[in-house]
Amino acid sequence: MLSISFRHMPARITTALALTLLASGAIAQSSDPIKVGLMLPTSGTFAELGKTVANGFKLYVSENGGKLAGRMVQYVELDDESDPSKANENANKLVKRDRVDVLVGTIHSGVAMTMARVARDTNTLMIVPNAGAAEITGSMCAPNVFRTSFSNWQPGYASGLLAARKHKTAVTISWKYAAGDESVRGFREGFEKGGGKVIKDLNLPFPNVEFQPLLTELATIKPEAAYVFVAGAGQVKFVRDYAAAGLKNSIPLYGAFITEGTLAAQGDAASGLQTALHYADGLKNPKNDAFIASYKKTFNATPDVFAVQGYDAAQLFAAGLNAVKGDTKKKAEMIKAMENAKLESPRGPLSFSKSHNPIQDMYARVVTGNQNVMTDVIVKALADPSPDCKI
Repeated sequence: MLSISFRHMPARITTALALTLLASGAIAQSSDPIKVGLMLPTSGTFAELGKTVANGFKLYVSENGGKLAGRMVQYVELDDESDPSKANENANKLVKRDRVDVLVGTIHSGVAMTMARVARDTNTLMIVPNAGAAEITGSMCAPNVFRTSFSNWQPGYASGLLAARKHKTAVTISWKYAAGDESVRGFREGFEKGGGKVIKDLNLPFPNVEFQPLLTELATIKPEAAYVFVAGAGQVKFVRDYAAAGLKNSIPLYGAFITEGTLAAQGDAASGLQTALHYADGLKNPKNDAFIASYKKTFNATPDVFAVQGYDAAQLFAAGLNAVKGDTKKKAEMIKAMENAKLESPRGPLSFSKSHNPIQDMYARVVTGNQNVMTDVIVKALADPSPDCKI
């Protein structure tokens, strides 16, 4: 190893040499690629959603010449299999073996919570592009963990406000896991605020798709409306089963993600369904127009909310990197810039709460043809209260 002694050198030479060494270190960092750890599902129930999130992230980077803050981007991708039991090992591989500069993931809330623990314990920057578990920006919140999607409470709450416009009683149906429980709590809060009453919560284990017993019970209860939270491949079967059971016209169905990413597969069974979310197909603003055109050109597909969330994860990361001119060692400055970021998102204005959760508009949507068409804004700049966050 080379050893340099400054003891007997003239001051001007010492200063010049020190500056040279510092400069060479800066040049070395600027020439190294930024490592992005994409921990998303590429197999199983949520595989298509993971692919779409990754596409959105990569699209933003490609629009900027494959670079962020002047540095090339290198992706380290890992299939998390939506399996919480493997999440700790997988996240640590990306952080400790691959030494990624940022963890991006994931879809499944249980996996994301473990990822957040690893990120917090290792002080690794993390951006959640989907999983809505309340704990991530609640009791587990940390300065280095951000979310560009939603908390499960947000679309649930907006759905409750939407349903309460026309109905006084409702029953909820969901998978029995963190995301389902939190979404239902949000719906209940919004529905009751609007003057309605949830008379029963029905659920089944994740990822069980035997919905018929619950639909039979729902038909017996006869509420004025129903709210559902299932995701991925489960959405298609639920919507089809609901229509086949003859409930579509007698008990109006509301949801958040129920038609997202799977609308084409649902066919006529989805027609007329009302949903509440932070994005809508064909949402009219210049950023979304450009985003849709770019995504279609790059992937030969129409983007959905998952693509938007991935795209905005890259935008948020770029906001931090630009503030420090690509120097990822200046983490505190990066985080401050990300906290204060006001992004022009395809979904509309996007900023972040003290808990690092999105502050965003929530839209009422109705399925028309093969699109979730916006009808109006349910609530503007909705922020999750995150009472348990102590940042």
